[in-house]
Amino acid sequence: MSDHGTGGPAAQQEVDAVETVEQVIRQRVSDVLGGWYGSLETALPTVAFVVLWLIRNEVRPALYAAAAVAIILLGIRIYIGGSVRFVLTSLFATAIAAFFALRSGQAEDAFLPGIITSAAYGVAMVVSILTRWPAVGFVVAAGDPQFAERPTAWHQDSALVRVCSKLTWVLVALFALRVGLMLPLYLAGEVAWLGVAKIALGWPAYLVAIVVMGLMLATGRTPVTEPAPAHRDGEPRE
Repeated sequence: MSDHGTGGPAAQQEVDAVETVEQVIRQRVSDVLGGWYGSLETALPTVAFVVLWLIRNEVRPALYAAAAVAIILLGIRIYIGGSVRFVLTSLFATAIAAFFALRSGQAEDAFLPGIITSAAYGVAMVVSILTRWPAVGFVVAAGDPQFAERPTAWHQDSALVRVCSKLTWVLVALFALRVGLMLPLYLAGEVAWLGVAKIALGWPAYLVAIVVMGLMLATGRTPVTEPAPAHRDGEPRE
């Protein structure tokens, strides 16, 4: 016996389960976030750097410790399996931090790339909102099984764009908080507090941002709008 329609009961069940834009976003974002282990992979090299710097008060051994921890974490991730995205990000960030710190000989310069990156991300997020291509929309799209085929299809849904713009403002606030707290510490040369701030404003701050987004999504009831149909030549309608 064949199922009526194109997708059968399973497809109908999925449609029934996703009735609002907020539900779509919650479902897809949950598939993209790295979880607690990903946050650990990004935080531990910073911990190693700060601890060694406090013990030795030397930049080079502290950077060696951070790099060694990142490499060990990469080996563990490869052994146990799973995505290496977060540990590779940590390894790359450690390399950039090493370049800045070794060039100047000042330990606080290891945190300068992160401050600059946060400022750049914040500006980029604002631009994405003003141009109506909110950054959170791409995170939502990354959780879509059809992302590879239609990576910008989400933009055809005006309701989705509107909700994602509101959520992107939360990230703008997060990056502004990072710069606002870490820049004065950097200018004051407070290496230990910079390390604490970087860790606290990493995954814990992201978690707070996710909670805020979750509350926004939980109270929202924006109906899903069907995207415009594609042209016959395969090009999406603008």
